[in-house]
Amino acid sequence: MTTRAKIAGLLGPGFPGQGFASVTVLGSSECHGWVVEDLLFTDANREKIPAFFLRPPEGKGPVPALVYCHAHGNRYTMGRDELVAGRPSLQGAYARDLVASGIAALCIEMPCFGARHHPGESERAKTHLWRGKTLFGQMLAEQMAGVGYLAGHRAVLPDKIGALGFSMGSTLAWWLAALDERIRAASALCSFADLETLVELGAHDGHGIYMSVPGLLPIARTGEIAGLAAPRPLQICVGLQDWSTPEAAFSIGRRDLVAAYGGTNGLSFHIDPDAAHEETPAMRQAVLDFLRRELA
Repeated sequence: MTTRAKIAGLLGPGFPGQGFASVTVLGSSECHGWVVEDLLFTDANREKIPAFFLRPPEGKGPVPALVYCHAHGNRYTMGRDELVAGRPSLQGAYARDLVASGIAALCIEMPCFGARHHPGESERAKTHLWRGKTLFGQMLAEQMAGVGYLAGHRAVLPDKIGALGFSMGSTLAWWLAALDERIRAASALCSFADLETLVELGAHDGHGIYMSVPGLLPIARTGEIAGLAAPRPLQICVGLQDWSTPEAAFSIGRRDLVAAYGGTNGLSFHIDPDAAHEETPAMRQAVLDFLRRELA
């Protein structure tokens, strides 16, 4: 059994499932000259899943696209809004810059956030664990279903789909690239550290219970998981004053990632020694340069 298959098995029986059962367009609005569609997906369990889809106007495109994975930050009432409204840890919303770069984006509201913030993270995670599943597996399965939606949309170039995220969104983005070979390139901001080292340092408890995958550490380290994306382009952005990426844990993750890639070809690192858990102006520019180079 491959490492990818072993990891997928830990995320829950039947992962990743069959994708969304249906989608309804509830409305649309103008956004920096493009269109933001208000979508409502339904999954196989009939759960309603809101999303925003930023795309060019009718008659324009097709264009590259990405799955925009929103962050956590204990802001449970915020979800897909991050794409168009931003959050304090970011250099503004990404919508404007993505439009300027000619890249469409789908932001799915993750379970326990936004309109889905009840039931909450603890309740959802425990329910999944008691059933032999994981909340993280549900999140990744929904993001993978989102990749399928983009790949079949007339406004999107199906061979140019990427992933982007900050914090929780970062973890989702590089895991998504590792598990879904349809992801052409991924940019992950402010959450990339060797989990085993975080545990040894006692620095792992800052992460939400959503990220707990029982039995993971004996199978693969962080860099080995992210390395499953090789040879596709992967960008890792970190601040070394960030609680989630202590230098010792980041260094080991980076070492394992470079080993998995067989070198640095395909890898892009932006490291800010003075930055905390935040996107800096230089980091935003590095991300946009990467996305334009690898997708647009």
